[in-house]
Amino acid sequence: MMYGYGFSSGGLIWLLIMGALVVIPFWRILPRSGIPSWVAIFAIFPLVALILLWVIAFKDQLNNKGGK
Repeated sequence: MMYGYGFSSGGLIWLLIMGALVVIPFWRILPRSGIPSWVAIFAIFPLVALILLWVIAFKDQLNNKGGK
């Protein structure tokens, strides 16, 4: 009877739904910026998601393709 960790059937479903809500947008955005789609799986970790957002945001500056 381990109900204290949120991994009951309802908690696990909620966790899978939240994971999908994070991974699916990254799965669609990453190939447009030249990063393989499978990297989106790691976006379920908040720190990795933040790093990916920074990489996407500054991709033009890293490749010297800036608008100026």
